[in-house]
Amino acid sequence: MDVRRLGHSGLRVPALSFGTATFGGGNDFFKAWGSTDAGGASRLVDVCLDHGVTMFDSADVYSEGLAEEILGAAIKGKRDRLLISTKTTFPMGDDPNGFGSSRQHLVDAVDKALKRLGVEHIDLLQLHGQDYNTPVEETLSTLDEIVRSGKVRYIGASNFSGWHLMKSLAVSDRYGYPRHVAHQAYYSLLNRDYEWELMPLGRDQGVGAVIWSPLGWGKLTGKIRRDQPPKPGTRAHDIAETGPHYEPERLFRIVDALLGVAAETGKTVPQIALNWLLQRPTVSSIVVGARNEEQLIENIGAVGWSLSAGQVARLDAASDVPPAYPVWHQRGFPMLNERG
Repeated sequence: MDVRRLGHSGLRVPALSFGTATFGGGNDFFKAWGSTDAGGASRLVDVCLDHGVTMFDSADVYSEGLAEEILGAAIKGKRDRLLISTKTTFPMGDDPNGFGSSRQHLVDAVDKALKRLGVEHIDLLQLHGQDYNTPVEETLSTLDEIVRSGKVRYIGASNFSGWHLMKSLAVSDRYGYPRHVAHQAYYSLLNRDYEWELMPLGRDQGVGAVIWSPLGWGKLTGKIRRDQPPKPGTRAHDIAETGPHYEPERLFRIVDALLGVAAETGKTVPQIALNWLLQRPTVSSIVVGARNEEQLIENIGAVGWSLSAGQVARLDAASDVPPAYPVWHQRGFPMLNERG
């Protein structure tokens, strides 16, 4: 497994991480992702560790804490061999203070996550969403206290706007608080919005991208084609109204390009889509999920080889869309951005 630095931090993480949203299946939404129990989770953790996938990503809202509990049970006796990343921000009940990035919620959420996971510290804590209500000074001073307590090692954000992430980094620099070293963001061949603002920010500020849903919410598996609609039992069918927006014809164009490269390389469509991401700037780790060992092994096969420049160019062309303003205007003056 390739190992990369997480942004400009000193932490080294595997190029592929394992996402635990498939653990538990605690409600209808997460059942569409998977319902892996403790025994199955333990086996998947062992397969990951055998292949160098040593970071496991979770969140308190995954099946209302059940995913963290199952992960905690699966890593017993293995804690010194792996990294844990988890997330908090979204509501975990009816408590009016049970969400967001306030001091009240963060202190409580971290303690509860540690208990569910059965560990003494979290390696990477990420704010799962952007909280417009809480001053970033309150959030970061609280995270500073939590890091100093030893309960958390590194902090990151997830699903932030560029301006809000940059504001947080500026406050950290001003007061000497920990900086966000990771941004867990959605990015795939199907939706490349991350490239417009968040990627340049990550390059400039040393924030590593931890990519979620790299296969476009299950659309880039190769199982969905012009003459082959999503099948029952998949996210693309069971919760089709959720996830990133896309145009069907553009999806089919991307899948056609993926199939063409698959025929040339002997790799699978998911492996090619993941390998394309691994070559993008700022990407530190890609979070892959799997309902079973077969899917996991296939995803791990995305590492250890590289698409050719020509193959990357074909995938770029098939997935390209006109960017939003001001990016389209800025791209008209390449001499102002020599780094590209």
